[in-house]
Amino acid sequence: MVKRPPKVIVTKIGFDGHDRGSRVIAACLRDAGMEVIYTPPWQEIPTVVKLALEEDADVIGISSLATDHLIVPKLMAALKEADMADVQVVVGGIVPHKDEGMLLESGVARVFHPGSSLDDVVEHVRTLTLKRRGLQGVQA
Repeated sequence: MVKRPPKVIVTKIGFDGHDRGSRVIAACLRDAGMEVIYTPPWQEIPTVVKLALEEDADVIGISSLATDHLIVPKLMAALKEADMADVQVVVGGIVPHKDEGMLLESGVARVFHPGSSLDDVVEHVRTLTLKRRGLQGVQA
């Protein structure tokens, strides 16, 4: 059994200010018993990395509706540079299929497109938490 609930940062990097989707996801994850740190839009990558370190986050969820997913590889590089490559990152929102491969190659664990079920998001975040904690096969 996991000793503490999954800890997830839900944020938006870059200049995308559309935050309704990220608010829905944050509420959904909280309702599922996870600890959620929600940030307002327009976060800078170093700020997100610092927050993930300070909070010992398991997963970072990035919401993108206006091409800010294109800077996620910089976030992945910054996490690696900070020796935090084990922190799992998911991206949700408007991500063209042609960009999904680039995100996955950079280390993003999963891309959620419009229409993804909230149950699917919750299940994947739980699974990614177990992966990060080295507890695969254990119930979250």
